[in-house]
Amino acid sequence: MYYSKVEICGVNTAKLPTLTDKEKSELLIQAKAGNMQAREQLINGNLRLVLSIIQRFAARGENPDDLFQVGCVGLIKSIDNFNTELDVKFSTYAVPMIIGEIRRYLRDNNSIRVSRSVRDLAYRALTARDILSKKMAKEPNIEEITAQIKADGYDCTAEDVTAALEAIVEPVSLFDPVYNDGASGETLYIMDQVKDLENTDEAWLENIAISEAMKKLGERERSIIDKRYYGGKTQMEIADELGISQAQVSRLEKGALTRIKKEL
Repeated sequence: MYYSKVEICGVNTAKLPTLTDKEKSELLIQAKAGNMQAREQLINGNLRLVLSIIQRFAARGENPDDLFQVGCVGLIKSIDNFNTELDVKFSTYAVPMIIGEIRRYLRDNNSIRVSRSVRDLAYRALTARDILSKKMAKEPNIEEITAQIKADGYDCTAEDVTAALEAIVEPVSLFDPVYNDGASGETLYIMDQVKDLENTDEAWLENIAISEAMKKLGERERSIIDKRYYGGKTQMEIADELGISQAQVSRLEKGALTRIKKEL
């Protein structure tokens, strides 16, 4: 997490100032009037907002310093373009502005590259689609678009056109917003709608609880549970390994399970 990074872009995150809504409103009015000191105070007072937003992009593996700088550009644009006459919280306006700036940066620096020939065919297809849509008064299909491109003297197949159009489609990010409640400022992202039936929060918490309960067992009990339920071994196999009887293994296993259940 970037919050654990004490310094980012030369800024000590542990000492970042915070502003109240009232202070932000007053500074915004002063900044709009040309007060550069107020503008600088606003920037410094909202760096925590930028820091919190770039957390959402941690999974992309981007350099946090780069994302922070880009986020600051979005913050400055928010300050310069914010309309103080509207009854809107500054953060409600600034958050999507900062996210948009970061997304543009990620899009422009995307490692996926489309060849010029494929991009050229895609734009030819888009042009042909527009022409046919006006002529036919309906959305043309791939075969019709391909026929139009061929009529213009460009040789291609329907499969080529389909692949080219798919190649220029912007990849969807898990952090793309699908809904925003302007009143509360709550935003729903694509990742919020992705459901993993196996790795749920409940299963994750249960695994942590079991792990903590196992730590409170004795070494021999922990070894038996580990071999039985994680190693898939029988009580007889464990008894041979530990040099004890199968009855002892059974008794120790039963006692360990009882203790784990009590902890849970």
